[in-house]
Amino acid sequence: MMDPMSNRVTRTCLAVAAAIWLPLAASAQGTDVAFAGLKGDSSAPVEIESDKLEVNQAEGFAIFTGNVRVKQGPMRMAAPQMRVDQVAGGTGIERIHATGGVTLANGAEAAESREATYTVSTGEIVMTTDVLLTQGANTIAGQRLVFDIDSGTGRMEGRVQTVYKPGSGQ
Repeated sequence: MMDPMSNRVTRTCLAVAAAIWLPLAASAQGTDVAFAGLKGDSSAPVEIESDKLEVNQAEGFAIFTGNVRVKQGPMRMAAPQMRVDQVAGGTGIERIHATGGVTLANGAEAAESREATYTVSTGEIVMTTDVLLTQGANTIAGQRLVFDIDSGTGRMEGRVQTVYKPGSGQ
C-alpha cells in the first residue's frame, strides 16, 4: 500500500503528464475555433472586381487576375488571382478558388493563407498552407482552416499554434 505522500506525488505526476500530452494530442487533431467576427451571409450577392477577366463559357469558369477583390455582405476576400466556377447551367457561382496569397477579413478579424476555396452553396471556406487567423491581439496559426461563414464556426488543423494575450478582450 502506498503512503499518502507517494500517492500525492503520483497524482501530481499524472496531472503534469496530462497537461503536457493533452494539448499535443489536441494540436495533432485540430482546434475548433469560433469565428464570430468572420461570420457572414452566404446568401448575400457576391461582388468581384479585378484588373483583368478571362471567361471560358464552354467550361463554365472565369479567371480574375490582378488585385482581385470579392465582397459578400460584410466579408471581404482579396488575392492576386481567383478562378470562379459556375453552377451547372450557368445560373450562379459554385465555388471561388483564390491563389497567390489570400486575405479574408471582416471587421477586426482576418485570416491569411496561400490558397483558399469558397464553396458558395454551403458557405464553407477552406484556407490552406501557412494559415494565420488574427482575432484582435490574438493569433492562431496552422496549415488548414475550414470554417462556415453562416454559423461562424471552424476548425484549424496542422500543428496549430496559438498566441493568446490576456486582457485583449477577445
